[in-house]
Amino acid sequence: QVIKCKAAVLWEANKPFSIEEVEVAPPKEHEVRIKIMATGICRSDDHVVTGALVTPFPIILGHEAAGVVESVGKGVTSFKPGDKVIPLFVPQCGECKSCLSTKGNLCSKNDRAIGGGLMPDGTTRFTCKGKAIHHFLGTSTFTEYTVVAESAVAKIDSAAPPEKVCLIGCGFSTGYGAALQTAKVEPGSTCAVFGLGGVGLSVVMGCKAAGASRIIAVDINKDKFAKAKELGATDCINPKDFEKPIHEVLIEMTGQGVDYSFEVIGRTDTMAAALACCQFNYGVSVIVGVPPAAQKITFDPMLLFTGRSWKGSVFGGWKSKDSVPKLVADYMNKKFVLDPLIT
Repeated sequence: QVIKCKAAVLWEANKPFSIEEVEVAPPKEHEVRIKIMATGICRSDDHVVTGALVTPFPIILGHEAAGVVESVGKGVTSFKPGDKVIPLFVPQCGECKSCLSTKGNLCSKNDRAIGGGLMPDGTTRFTCKGKAIHHFLGTSTFTEYTVVAESAVAKIDSAAPPEKVCLIGCGFSTGYGAALQTAKVEPGSTCAVFGLGGVGLSVVMGCKAAGASRIIAVDINKDKFAKAKELGATDCINPKDFEKPIHEVLIEMTGQGVDYSFEVIGRTDTMAAALACCQFNYGVSVIVGVPPAAQKITFDPMLLFTGRSWKGSVFGGWKSKDSVPKLVADYMNKKFVLDPLIT
């Protein structure tokens, strides 16, 4: 039956969230209804508020969470009420080209591909004041209950603390995987990380886990440097401290540029700088931050002609259903920490 609960509804861009009573419909075939126990806030949620990421309104945001299965729809065999789970904003259907490829992880059943804000069948499970409310990235976690497709949820260790492992639903996995899965950072290599928010710090952790010998953290907020060093950064630099462009500073610091660079902000100027600061022949630069809507990037093609690689990374390159339970297990086995990312 329908559940009435509280949710943070965003009625329009650039307005505050409104705590409302919403109705959450029961799960349909191959859907799961989840009681959300903990949710993180990711910059991508804020990008919707500011209009940098375009979505239909009204909407329930949130995509980084942990919870417990409340009920399941017809045909669901892999979940039962009471299972502890993490919703997946990048689903894994197991049937599309990306899912079947060893190289890809961006399932074509993701919400960006479906057309934004609805369940795979083209309808919504949320209503408020008689109005249909859109879903966000197939997850919508700023609510006490949500409904997701069976392909967009992973069962995790029942002992895992939800207020910590919710970060594995986006921020941590995205950054950590960008280093380990997308860039495939090697032992002894040099890395530069632009942006030291939760995802950027997770990139630092991934570079360290991969055995990078030098990890240069770049941010215009020097208050973030102590935490970056605690998590593995060897150098911290503030572009505001230099007269010359930051990519030139990094090339001077490293001789010929870094082996791997990561843009973890979502700005075109820092994406261009990250590309330019990596080694001219075999450097790899990874875009991790969500690019702003309707902005184009201009760069000298010679930067790529000499051999550099420019890559993007969604959810750290992890195949979500397969990897999230393993990452939770790694956290439980103390292979990495999450506490420093929680403020």
